[in-house]
Amino acid sequence: MASMALQLMGFFISLIGFIGTIIATVLPHWWRTAHVGTNIITAVAYMKGLWMECVWHTTGIYQCQVHQSQLALPRDLQIARGMMVTSCVFSILACVVSVFGMNCTQCAKGSSAKRMIVILGGVTFLFAGLTCLIPVAWSTNDVVQDFYNPALPYGMKFEIGQALYVGFISGGLTVIGGIILLFTACQKNVDQVPYIQPSRNMRRPPMTRPAPIHKSSHTPTWSSASRYGYQINDFV
Repeated sequence: MASMALQLMGFFISLIGFIGTIIATVLPHWWRTAHVGTNIITAVAYMKGLWMECVWHTTGIYQCQVHQSQLALPRDLQIARGMMVTSCVFSILACVVSVFGMNCTQCAKGSSAKRMIVILGGVTFLFAGLTCLIPVAWSTNDVVQDFYNPALPYGMKFEIGQALYVGFISGGLTVIGGIILLFTACQKNVDQVPYIQPSRNMRRPPMTRPAPIHKSSHTPTWSSASRYGYQINDFV
């Protein structure tokens, strides 16, 4: 019962991480304008993501434009795109595999293959989480290095966007959920003890009954008592 609860907890943690990975992939808030130097007071804020660039005006207008040319994008942006999409695909496969392998489902119930299915789902979740964390950490490192680069003008400096924080949390949750699934699959289940049904052909040993005591209905007389050496005075 405890193993089933841990499996459900690990699965739902990884599922939350998968949803967060999709959000981090779609959001355009990977890089946002750094309000430093002459950009402290500005009427326009720029945001860049994997798929589009957005401009926010103080008047409330929010405009976004999708990247037109895929080949003209920087190499690191193309790699980040591919790895985030790969992470989402891995998470989908891990969800499907883990559902078939968990103890709360009837698929392959009682078979030794069920444990291997859970292990496969946990390993796939691990790959999905790591594939999400690598581009997020890479992009964060680039933002930090450009921010502290003195040769770069203030207008070209960016800060860490909200999508990167979401990506860190989502990748960490996916990895944690995969580790929990692997732990439940590797531990021995001591609750399931094989039950041996007693055979019907086993004969029970015969029960010995005490010998019956026969009571005599003959009433002893005085003559019979004296015959066996008893006197009348012995009864008084």
